[in-house]
Amino acid sequence: MTRMTRRAALAAAIGTSTALAVPGAAFAQDKPTLRLSSVVSENDIRAEAFAEIAEAVSDTFDMQVFNGATLVSQGSEMTAIQRGNLEMGLIAPQTIAEQIPEWSIVTSAYLFSDADHLKATFESEVGEELKSMAEEAGIHVLAPVYFGTRHVNLAPDIEVMTPEDLNGITLRMPGGDAWQFLGEAIGANPTPLAYAEVYTALQTGAIDGQDNPLPNDYNMKFYEVTSQIVLTGHLVGFDVLAISSELWESFTPEQQETLQTATDGAIEKSTQRHLDREAELVQFFKDEGLRVYEPDRIAFRDYAQQKYLESEFAESWPEGMVEEINALAE
Repeated sequence: MTRMTRRAALAAAIGTSTALAVPGAAFAQDKPTLRLSSVVSENDIRAEAFAEIAEAVSDTFDMQVFNGATLVSQGSEMTAIQRGNLEMGLIAPQTIAEQIPEWSIVTSAYLFSDADHLKATFESEVGEELKSMAEEAGIHVLAPVYFGTRHVNLAPDIEVMTPEDLNGITLRMPGGDAWQFLGEAIGANPTPLAYAEVYTALQTGAIDGQDNPLPNDYNMKFYEVTSQIVLTGHLVGFDVLAISSELWESFTPEQQETLQTATDGAIEKSTQRHLDREAELVQFFKDEGLRVYEPDRIAFRDYAQQKYLESEFAESWPEGMVEEINALAE
């Protein structure tokens, strides 16, 4: 899809009222009103970051944070911004990819090696290209918001160093073609299963394992019914904190700087808190008797990226972008 085609399609989908809706609503008062919608719970590290941003910009903006998807439903944040019904949102990259297929590249396995690589990518020329695509869709990217890296958690006591070692392993993955392909891309035999059913399935042997960020493994007590965590790091999880691009352009340079500076500072601290928690949990799981170790991540990355490049998911990826992102990690 060309950019002009995308622009035309989005204009048709959103309607002609958007141009008038956002700025008028935002500047009805002396201080622009910024309503932020997110799906995170109030006790989430990210919720604390959003509150910190709101406090930091309070002299310039009336920023109101609505967590727990209480303002707009999960997955509709991007459309709400485009229609002028919302000023800011925490948007899943998968949601962006539904409108901008090129964005599916940032949802693929082993694209990012860690949170630093994620940040470096969005600050690079590649990041500018991705942001430009989003800008055309009506959203201005303020920052990627890291929330954890997914690893493989297994019940069988086997040695996993390469994707071939997961051959025949039944790995629970979330439902949906993209998630199931992710399981295949790391060498496993994926199967969809409701999150709430995973503990019992592990306990009874209905599945061999599952994948999640370490805090999820802790919260769901998966460590009670598994023997090991293989630190595959196959997916660096993040969402996008975004604002209406039309609204952003209506701000003065000083207003833009105020909001961006506050965002950068809060998200940097949020990321570090997530990383600290993940590091703490590695030792916790070891203390609980689990084997926690790192496999040959290069072998996993090469295998997964080849799988993706040969798939339909990669058909929309800009030529050479995978290589450019890989180079940023070296």
